[in-house]
Amino acid sequence: MEAFLISTGLVALAEIGDKTQLLALLLAARFRQPVPIVLGILLATLLNHGIAAAFGVWLTSLLGPQALHVLLGLSFILMAGWMLIPDKLDDGDTHHTRFGVFGTTLVAFFLAEIGDKTQVATVALAAQYDATLMVVAGTTLGMMLANAPVVYFGERVAGKIPTRVVHALAAVIFALLGVLALLRLALINE
Repeated sequence: MEAFLISTGLVALAEIGDKTQLLALLLAARFRQPVPIVLGILLATLLNHGIAAAFGVWLTSLLGPQALHVLLGLSFILMAGWMLIPDKLDDGDTHHTRFGVFGTTLVAFFLAEIGDKTQVATVALAAQYDATLMVVAGTTLGMMLANAPVVYFGERVAGKIPTRVVHALAAVIFALLGVLALLRLALINE
Protein backbone atom coordinates (compact mmCIF):
# COMPACT_ATOMS: atom_id res chain seq x y z
CA MET A 1 0.00 0.00 0.00
CA GLU A 2 2.97 2.32 0.64
CA ALA A 3 4.01 2.08 -3.03
CA PHE A 4 0.49 3.01 -4.13
CA LEU A 5 0.13 5.98 -1.79
CA ILE A 6 3.58 7.44 -2.44
CA SER A 7 3.18 6.95 -6.22
CA THR A 8 -0.22 8.64 -6.17
CA GLY A 9 0.90 11.61 -4.11
CA LEU A 10 4.17 12.22 -5.92
CA VAL A 11 2.69 12.07 -9.39
CA ALA A 12 -0.34 14.19 -8.46
CA LEU A 13 2.00 16.88 -7.15
CA ALA A 14 4.50 16.52 -10.01
CA GLU A 15 1.74 16.82 -12.60
CA ILE A 16 0.52 20.24 -11.48
CA GLY A 17 1.70 22.75 -14.07
CA ASP A 18 3.24 19.96 -16.16
CA LYS A 19 2.98 20.01 -19.95
CA THR A 20 0.47 17.14 -19.94
CA GLN A 21 -1.77 19.12 -17.59
CA LEU A 22 -1.51 22.04 -20.00
CA LEU A 23 -2.34 19.59 -22.78
CA ALA A 24 -5.46 18.47 -20.85
CA LEU A 25 -6.54 22.10 -20.56
CA LEU A 26 -5.94 22.69 -24.27
CA LEU A 27 -7.87 19.55 -25.27
CA ALA A 28 -10.76 20.51 -22.98
CA ALA A 29 -10.93 24.00 -24.45
CA ARG A 30 -10.68 22.70 -28.00
CA PHE A 31 -13.08 19.75 -27.93
CA ARG A 32 -15.38 20.47 -24.95
CA GLN A 33 -16.04 16.72 -24.55
CA PRO A 34 -14.70 15.77 -21.11
CA VAL A 35 -15.56 12.04 -21.07
CA PRO A 36 -13.51 10.95 -24.13
CA ILE A 37 -10.67 13.25 -23.05
CA VAL A 38 -10.53 11.77 -19.54
CA LEU A 39 -10.75 8.22 -20.91
CA GLY A 40 -7.95 8.98 -23.38
CA ILE A 41 -5.79 10.36 -20.57
CA LEU A 42 -6.50 7.25 -18.47
CA LEU A 43 -5.58 4.74 -21.19
CA ALA A 44 -2.51 6.71 -22.34
CA THR A 45 -1.27 6.92 -18.76
CA LEU A 46 -1.84 3.23 -18.07
CA LEU A 47 0.08 2.27 -21.21
CA ASN A 48 2.91 4.76 -20.71
CA HIS A 49 3.38 4.15 -17.01
CA GLY A 50 3.06 0.38 -17.47
CA ILE A 51 6.00 0.48 -19.89
CA ALA A 52 7.92 2.80 -17.54
CA ALA A 53 7.32 0.50 -14.55
CA ALA A 54 8.44 -2.53 -16.55
CA PHE A 55 11.63 -0.66 -17.37
CA GLY A 56 12.11 0.10 -13.67
CA VAL A 57 11.68 -3.58 -12.79
CA TRP A 58 14.17 -4.53 -15.52
CA LEU A 59 16.69 -2.06 -14.10
CA THR A 60 16.24 -3.68 -10.69
CA SER A 61 17.07 -7.11 -12.10
CA LEU A 62 20.03 -5.75 -14.07
CA LEU A 63 21.79 -3.78 -11.33
CA GLY A 64 23.10 -4.99 -8.01
CA PRO A 65 21.57 -3.61 -4.82
CA GLN A 66 24.35 -1.08 -4.19
CA ALA A 67 24.29 0.35 -7.71
CA LEU A 68 20.50 0.40 -7.63
CA HIS A 69 20.40 2.39 -4.37
CA VAL A 70 22.90 4.92 -5.70
CA LEU A 71 20.98 5.23 -8.98
CA LEU A 72 17.65 5.58 -7.17
CA GLY A 73 18.99 8.09 -4.68
CA LEU A 74 20.56 10.24 -7.37
CA SER A 75 17.54 9.97 -9.68
CA PHE A 76 15.15 11.12 -6.94
CA ILE A 77 17.46 14.03 -6.12
CA LEU A 78 17.64 14.95 -9.82
CA MET A 79 13.83 14.71 -9.99
CA ALA A 80 13.70 17.19 -7.09
CA GLY A 81 15.71 19.68 -9.14
CA TRP A 82 13.67 18.97 -12.27
CA MET A 83 10.46 19.72 -10.37
CA LEU A 84 11.62 23.31 -9.98
CA ILE A 85 11.80 23.81 -13.77
CA PRO A 86 8.38 24.76 -15.17
CA ASP A 87 7.05 22.92 -18.21
CA LYS A 88 5.66 24.50 -21.32
CA LEU A 89 3.34 22.85 -23.80
CA ASP A 90 5.10 22.08 -27.08
CA ASP A 91 3.47 23.50 -30.20
CA GLY A 92 1.67 21.00 -32.37
CA ASP A 93 0.66 18.54 -29.66
CA THR A 94 -3.01 18.58 -30.67
CA HIS A 95 -3.10 19.42 -34.37
CA HIS A 96 -4.23 15.95 -35.46
CA THR A 97 -7.94 15.23 -35.06
CA ARG A 98 -8.43 12.37 -37.53
CA PHE A 99 -8.60 9.94 -34.59
CA GLY A 100 -11.50 11.74 -32.91
CA VAL A 101 -11.40 13.25 -29.44
CA PHE A 102 -10.52 9.98 -27.64
CA GLY A 103 -7.84 8.93 -30.15
CA THR A 104 -6.30 12.39 -30.30
CA THR A 105 -6.11 12.54 -26.51
CA LEU A 106 -4.69 9.01 -26.29
CA VAL A 107 -1.94 9.64 -28.83
CA ALA A 108 -1.12 13.17 -27.66
CA PHE A 109 -0.92 12.16 -23.98
CA PHE A 110 1.08 9.02 -24.63
CA LEU A 111 3.63 10.96 -26.68
CA ALA A 112 3.72 13.97 -24.34
CA GLU A 113 4.39 11.67 -21.37
CA ILE A 114 7.49 10.09 -22.97
CA GLY A 115 10.50 11.32 -21.02
CA ASP A 116 8.27 13.46 -18.81
CA LYS A 117 8.84 13.91 -15.08
CA THR A 118 6.00 11.59 -14.16
CA GLN A 119 7.26 8.84 -16.47
CA VAL A 120 10.77 9.10 -15.03
CA ALA A 121 9.26 9.05 -11.54
CA THR A 122 7.35 5.89 -12.45
CA VAL A 123 10.58 4.18 -13.55
CA ALA A 124 12.26 5.14 -10.27
CA LEU A 125 9.27 4.17 -8.11
CA ALA A 126 8.95 0.78 -9.82
CA ALA A 127 12.66 0.20 -9.28
CA GLN A 128 12.35 1.13 -5.60
CA TYR A 129 9.23 -0.84 -4.72
CA ASP A 130 8.55 -4.51 -5.34
CA ALA A 131 4.96 -3.67 -6.25
CA THR A 132 4.77 -2.83 -9.95
CA LEU A 133 0.98 -2.99 -10.16
CA MET A 134 0.60 -0.71 -7.14
CA VAL A 135 3.10 1.78 -8.59
CA VAL A 136 1.30 1.90 -11.96
CA ALA A 137 -2.09 2.17 -10.25
CA GLY A 138 -0.76 4.95 -8.00
CA THR A 139 0.94 6.95 -10.73
CA THR A 140 -2.14 6.61 -12.93
CA LEU A 141 -4.42 7.75 -10.11
CA GLY A 142 -2.07 10.68 -9.48
CA MET A 143 -2.29 11.67 -13.15
CA MET A 144 -6.07 11.43 -13.06
CA LEU A 145 -6.33 13.45 -9.83
CA ALA A 146 -4.28 16.22 -11.43
CA ASN A 147 -5.79 16.15 -14.93
CA ALA A 148 -9.49 15.21 -14.66
CA PRO A 149 -10.42 18.40 -12.75
CA VAL A 150 -8.60 20.46 -15.37
CA VAL A 151 -10.63 18.79 -18.11
CA TYR A 152 -13.93 19.33 -16.27
CA PHE A 153 -13.34 22.73 -14.72
CA GLY A 154 -10.75 24.25 -17.03
CA GLU A 155 -8.91 27.42 -16.28
CA ARG A 156 -10.89 28.22 -13.12
CA VAL A 157 -9.21 25.32 -11.31
CA ALA A 158 -5.79 25.52 -12.98
CA GLY A 159 -5.53 29.26 -12.35
CA LYS A 160 -6.09 28.95 -8.60
CA ILE A 161 -3.48 26.29 -7.87
CA PRO A 162 -0.19 27.79 -6.65
CA THR A 163 2.04 25.85 -9.05
CA ARG A 164 5.35 27.06 -7.60
CA VAL A 165 4.39 25.98 -4.08
CA VAL A 166 3.20 22.57 -5.28
CA HIS A 167 6.38 22.05 -7.32
CA ALA A 168 8.52 23.06 -4.35
CA LEU A 169 6.67 20.57 -2.13
CA ALA A 170 7.11 17.81 -4.72
CA ALA A 171 10.81 18.71 -5.03
CA VAL A 172 11.25 18.36 -1.26
CA ILE A 173 9.52 14.96 -1.29
CA PHE A 174 11.67 13.73 -4.19
CA ALA A 175 14.82 15.00 -2.45
CA LEU A 176 13.84 13.23 0.77
CA LEU A 177 13.24 9.97 -1.12
CA GLY A 178 16.66 10.35 -2.75
CA VAL A 179 18.41 10.96 0.55
CA LEU A 180 16.55 8.03 2.15
CA ALA A 181 17.63 5.71 -0.69
CA LEU A 182 21.27 6.79 -0.24
CA LEU A 183 21.00 6.41 3.54
CA ARG A 184 19.55 2.93 3.07
CA LEU A 185 22.66 2.08 1.04
CA ALA A 186 24.92 3.41 3.80
CA LEU A 187 23.06 1.29 6.37
CA ILE A 188 23.35 -1.81 4.17
CA ASN A 189 27.12 -1.30 3.84
CA GLU A 190 27.66 -1.05 7.62
